[in-house]
Order: sequence, then structure tokens, then C-alpha cells
Amino acid sequence: MTRRPRHKADEIMMIPFLDILCSLIGVLVLIIVVLVIAQTQRINGRTPEELQRAQEFIRMQKMQKENAIKYSGLTDKLDKLTKTQDESRAKKLAAEKLSEMLRLAEMNQEKNKESASKLQKELEDLLVEIRGLTAQDPDLKAKIAELQAAVAKLQGPENKERSVVVNPQGSGLAAGSVIFFVDAAGDKLTYFWNEKEKAVVSAVPEVIVADAGFNAFLEAVKKVPQSKIIFLTRDDGMRSYNLAAGWAQSQYKYPVAQLGKLPVPGRGELDMKLFGNLVGKLPAPAPEKPAPGAPPKP
Repeated sequence: MTRRPRHKADEIMMIPFLDILCSLIGVLVLIIVVLVIAQTQRINGRTPEELQRAQEFIRMQKMQKENAIKYSGLTDKLDKLTKTQDESRAKKLAAEKLSEMLRLAEMNQEKNKESASKLQKELEDLLVEIRGLTAQDPDLKAKIAELQAAVAKLQGPENKERSVVVNPQGSGLAAGSVIFFVDAAGDKLTYFWNEKEKAVVSAVPEVIVADAGFNAFLEAVKKVPQSKIIFLTRDDGMRSYNLAAGWAQSQYKYPVAQLGKLPVPGRGELDMKLFGNLVGKLPAPAPEKPAPGAPPKP
């Protein structure tokens, strides 16, 4: 088979491609020129407008800092001014009050003079009455002595309250116990060293704590083997019992079993003869001798 010969019309024409390439190169050159011109118009990569705005921003920041410093100083001054005004107002009110007091004092000066004269007259009258009463004093003392004698006659042996016999039943005493008694009545405590010797202490916390005799009694009884303290409580002696028993437990470590309570009726003298040989016997301490020159104890 024979090959078909090519015609000249089938050849590729390069002229349009070259035109396009030249146009593209021209466009690129134009872009490069524009960019170079724009770059030459910038300062450090910024336009003059941007540089001006930046400078204006820096200036405004500086002014803001200066204004903040000025405002801080102004606030302190305003606080001081307010404080000064308050102090001035307070002093003004105090001055006005003092002025009013002085004015009232001047107005009342005459009244005070009149009151002083009246008080002086009343004092003189009272002194006269006192002198009259003093003159009558011996007569009054004699009348008082007569009344006391009459009262003593009415309170003879037949009118005295009968003694209270203490019954040991129900006290829970073990064999060999040694019993000591404390009479708790009203506002006093009477503690018995033995059947005859006794002492009295006021049933007040500060007195119970500081009383040397009562504390010596508690300490001495604690050392006696099989000893026990029985509080003979009257109808008004519950508070005295609580104070004394509480002090014995807290200060001298008395166990509960070593402290007893036995209610007794009446107000008479206590009679513990039914306890027999169980009644404890301790020697009462000798009374303290007053120091030379010291006043006698009441």
C-alpha cells in the first residue's frame, strides 16, 4: 500500500503561540514595574498614612499614661480634701455644741446659785437634826437594851428549837467505817472534827476554795483509813452541799463512795449519838495567833 503524501497545509503554525507568550511576558513585566513603584513609595514596609496613624497611636498612649498619673494624684488630693472637710465639719459641730453648753451654763448660773443656797439651808437643818438625835442617843440605847432583854427572856430554854437526832439507817455504812460530818444549811457549812469540836465556813465558792480550816479538814479526813464524809443537808442546804462535795472531789480526789448525803429535818443542833463509835475523831487545829500589831479577827 502506498503512503499518502503530506500536503503543506497540514504543517503547525507557531506564530499564535509566540504572540501569546509575548503578551504574557509583557503583562508580567508590567506587574513587576507596578510592584517596584509601590514598594518605593513605602517607608519600612508601611505607607505614609500607616506611619502617621502609628505615630498618632503612640502619642495617644503617652497622653493616656500621663493622664492616668495625673488622675491618680488628683484622686489622692480629692480624698484628702474630703477627709479635711469631714474633720472641719466635725470640729465645727463640736464648737457649736460647746458654745451652746457655755450659753446654757451662763443661763443656769443664777439658778445654780439659788439651788446652792437652798442646799446649804437644807444641810444646816440636817446638822441641827443630827445634833438633836445625838443628844437622844443614850435614851435610844437604853430602850434597845430593854428590848433585847425582853427578846432573850422570850427565847428561854423552853422556846429553843429541839436538837435533831441523826439516824444512821439508810446511810450505807460498811463495818469499820469512820464517819465525819458536815452540816450543810443555808449559806454556811459546819464541819465536825470530832463529837465536840466544830468550825463554820461560809458556803461561797471563793471562801470554800481559800478557807485554810476547811481545806485542812478535807485533807486530814482523806488520810484516815475507811473514812467517809456524810453531809447532813437541811431543807435549804442543797447548794452548800454541791459546792463542798464538788470541791472535795475536784481538789482532793474524793471518790463518790467516800461522800454521802443524809437529809435532816428541822433547824436544831445535830445529835450524832446513834452513830456510836463510828464517829471520827480528829484534833482540831489550834487557832492562828494574830501577828503583832495586826487587828483581831472578828
